[in-house]
Amino acid sequence: MEFSIPGEVETLVRKVREFLAAEVIPLEAVVAQRGFRATLPDLAHLRQRVKELGMFAPHLSRELGGVGLSLTEFAHVSEALGRSFLGHYVFNCQAPDAGNMELLSLHGTPEQKKRWLEPLARGEIRSCFAMTEPDRPGSNPTWLATAARREANDYVIDGHKWFTSGADGASFTIVMAVTNPDAAPHMRASQIIVPIPHPGFELVRNVPVMGHPGEDYESHGEVRFTGCRVPESNRIGEEGAGFVLAQERLGAGRIHHCMRWMGICERAFELMCQRAVNRMIAPDKPLATRQTIQDWVAECRAEINAARLMVLQAAWKMDREGAYAAREEISVIKFFAAGVLGRVLDRAIQVHGALGITDDTPLAYWYRFERGARIYDGADEVHKSVVAKRILREYGFAVKS
Repeated sequence: MEFSIPGEVETLVRKVREFLAAEVIPLEAVVAQRGFRATLPDLAHLRQRVKELGMFAPHLSRELGGVGLSLTEFAHVSEALGRSFLGHYVFNCQAPDAGNMELLSLHGTPEQKKRWLEPLARGEIRSCFAMTEPDRPGSNPTWLATAARREANDYVIDGHKWFTSGADGASFTIVMAVTNPDAAPHMRASQIIVPIPHPGFELVRNVPVMGHPGEDYESHGEVRFTGCRVPESNRIGEEGAGFVLAQERLGAGRIHHCMRWMGICERAFELMCQRAVNRMIAPDKPLATRQTIQDWVAECRAEINAARLMVLQAAWKMDREGAYAAREEISVIKFFAAGVLGRVLDRAIQVHGALGITDDTPLAYWYRFERGARIYDGADEVHKSVVAKRILREYGFAVKS
């Protein structure tokens, strides 16, 4: 396995880091003070600058105006962008838009691509993805209550979703809804595009996360579909293929997330080390003299390095053999990298003391919004169970449930 970065990608990563340090990271404090929506004009200016520098939408093909990176190449860029909680948004490769772009580019009709994908790729609109339901377990995406019934050439959608991230201000959502209730579990749901605003679609609220409801892109919406009618032509792919498309989308998405988490870890690690060296606990005695702090520094370095290599290996395999072949590696990195992220952030906050729980550093922001890393895209416990059962089958274990 070859993980060395091609020269042109290494140059791109360097340019990304330089742009973040000079232009994006200084804006973090402004967003923390004024809110995301009030800072949109500043963010729009930065997005235009990224376009002019030829770094916009690095995950997309050149035909769509992107940089045309492979998954492994984009993994390196995603880590660099993860150093700021604004990084992926400024470069137009943020979740869930990045996944929706990839989904539409692979399975969208020409009409869907023109109406939704192209403006999304240009950064003119945002989107969201409505799958998680408050009354059904996210760990079982084959068991959905939201339904879309056929009426002539339309679908009429009824259902209740939440954690539809970025619904506030989005121009459309892709909703997972049951269209074939009598089919096999993995063939019951379809993915259907719903414009926003649209009759029958309601953004109920932005769900508060640890006391912060957020706004615009930086939010998680609770939404309802009540007699929401859209044409059959808004369906993506074949009827009943929603679960298969979701799995295809989630494979790359989990790698995107994991490498973004590595960027967060590296920035938190740097802040932790700087604080340990500069914070005096007595005259001429920095915090770094304490062995507990030294242990944390060593453990963080080892865990980040290990997680990064595991993610790159999964991306490498997916690039060459596809998502299905890399499914075990993808499950492993999901829970392993999420665990590393949580431990690194917790240690960094502890080293900062009271400062660590304020918004004077990005640590508290990440602690609030990234605790969900162990829950979304499949809870850690589910991924561990899947990996363990697959391994144990090789030793004769018969899985019954």
